[in-house]
Amino acid sequence: MNNLMLYNNRFSGDFPEKIWSFKKLTTVMIQNNSFTGVLPAVISPNISRIEMGNNMFSGSIPTSAIRLTVFRAENNQLAGELPADMSNLTDLTDLSVSGNRITGSIPASIRLLQKLNSLNLSGNRISGVIPPASFGTLLALTILDLSGNELTGDIPSDLGNLNFNSLNVSSNQLTGEVPLALQGGAYDRSFLGTRLCARSGSGTNLPTCPGGGGGGGGHDELSKGLIILFSMLAGIVLVGSAGIAWLLLRRRKDNQNVTDWKMTQFTPLDFTESDVLSNIREENVIGSGGSGKVYRIHLASRGAGSGAGRIVAVKKIWNARKLDAKLDKEFEAEVTVLGNIRHNNIVKLLCCVSSQDAKLLVYEYMENGSLDRWLHHRDREGAPAPLDWPTRLAIAIDAARGLCYMHHDCSPPIVHRDVKSSNILLDPEFQAKIADFGLARMLVKSGEPESVSAVGGTFGYMAPEYVYSKRVNEKVDVYSFGVVLLELTTGKVANDAAADFCLAEWSWRRYQKGPPFNDVVDEDIRDQANLQDIMSVFMLGVFCTGENPPTRPSMKEILHHLIRCDRMSAQGTEECQLGYVDGAAPLLEAKKGSRRMSSESGRWDDDDEDSGNFVVHVVYGYSSVH
Repeated sequence: MNNLMLYNNRFSGDFPEKIWSFKKLTTVMIQNNSFTGVLPAVISPNISRIEMGNNMFSGSIPTSAIRLTVFRAENNQLAGELPADMSNLTDLTDLSVSGNRITGSIPASIRLLQKLNSLNLSGNRISGVIPPASFGTLLALTILDLSGNELTGDIPSDLGNLNFNSLNVSSNQLTGEVPLALQGGAYDRSFLGTRLCARSGSGTNLPTCPGGGGGGGGHDELSKGLIILFSMLAGIVLVGSAGIAWLLLRRRKDNQNVTDWKMTQFTPLDFTESDVLSNIREENVIGSGGSGKVYRIHLASRGAGSGAGRIVAVKKIWNARKLDAKLDKEFEAEVTVLGNIRHNNIVKLLCCVSSQDAKLLVYEYMENGSLDRWLHHRDREGAPAPLDWPTRLAIAIDAARGLCYMHHDCSPPIVHRDVKSSNILLDPEFQAKIADFGLARMLVKSGEPESVSAVGGTFGYMAPEYVYSKRVNEKVDVYSFGVVLLELTTGKVANDAAADFCLAEWSWRRYQKGPPFNDVVDEDIRDQANLQDIMSVFMLGVFCTGENPPTRPSMKEILHHLIRCDRMSAQGTEECQLGYVDGAAPLLEAKKGSRRMSSESGRWDDDDEDSGNFVVHVVYGYSSVH
């Protein structure tokens, strides 16, 4: 076997370690799956291309593959330091290990990778300084991303010798003056979230270095004279245009100046906060909720025609009072964490534009809208066609992947706090992505009365312990995701206050009545061929919404069961079963219609976390199933 290509599938489980030693193997492309396992330190020396991004591999960069030209392993669990003997990889042109757990410093031996064209080390825990006389010698290097690490010191001057197509060292602890060759408009988004400075008028959006960043005395005097002259002219222009400015301000609902806003950027962008703010208009509103509105905005690219550019989704979160400094800092810190997340099933947060009393979260735009729209708004004019079961199951798997990454692969774990069908968005290919983290929770001052919706969560999706005690952990998300699974299988809404209907309660009571469960299935997917899979996912949703948090499965367990259902369906087998056997009706403990599950009536075991397998113990009328 020369080439192994399994990319963009739903494979899971341990990747066979033996494959890495196949002598004739040259290409391994297994990206965008859920593989686990260790990438061995020693692999076949004939492998020249490895693309394994968006999996769950551990290990480190294999320096034994001396013919390696491409190594892309972003968003895995690679750990340890960058190997000092990277000099063995002299043919390497593309190295990307972003979004892993790499520590230590950048080895000076990296200067020996003379063919390197693209290097992405972003989103790790790399510390120390950018090694001097290293990157500057890599004359083929055009793409360099060191953002989201813990680098200190200054930027070596020899980096200015390179012709970058893309440079990003944002979100580090770098200090000092940026090399003069990099002080231009082309790099105005390259140094965000650092303590770097530049010379006056550099166009980099950086503060001016003390003393103006160098230069001759005569030049400084001339600059001061020009500043005075232009200040006088600006004053005259301002007086003459006061009427126009007043009219423009009236048209702006928030009545704020662009200078009142600060933009925190998480990826290189070709628009500014002014571009975003000027499009926050009622005609662009596509949704609203308890904490704010969502806008669909077309942003033109700089220097491009009116038809060019990109579409983004902007969520505006507001608060009646200005935030105190501590709360504002907490919000910014949480936004920064989420902004650095890069996963195929999480909507990318591009930037945050903030003022003291409002926040604008700018996301990538998802063309097919929310899952809620496809499930519950088909009676409206122009509503989409119903989703078939394979598509619904694929959406559930995608969303579970995103939440599994947040809970199990982020350190510390990230709790979404507001999982619901309207926060699961679909791209043109119906790939699902988790969106709209519960950031509005951070905007409520301690002790001030606010609705539960503003604190985080939505009625019908909120776990009981969160409603009563505001306690938040991963099992809150599991409960909410369970409600989404119930929506996907039944087609019913999560909550209907007018009809006094709660889907989780209804599903629990229906589950207690026992099989057959055909009547609970959405009539649009009531196909006998898929019925067993649908009922398995329905029961999984019931277990996820158990009232006792410890009885709920983890997102890793949920993901593996959904993947197993998908695989069994594709193979035409009948092994996708959960908590139901031989037609026996479960006798789960309940009191007066409540949804309390005791540890004796239902328990999720995870004896081997790495295996991803779990066992459901349920007491039945005739036997106990293991």
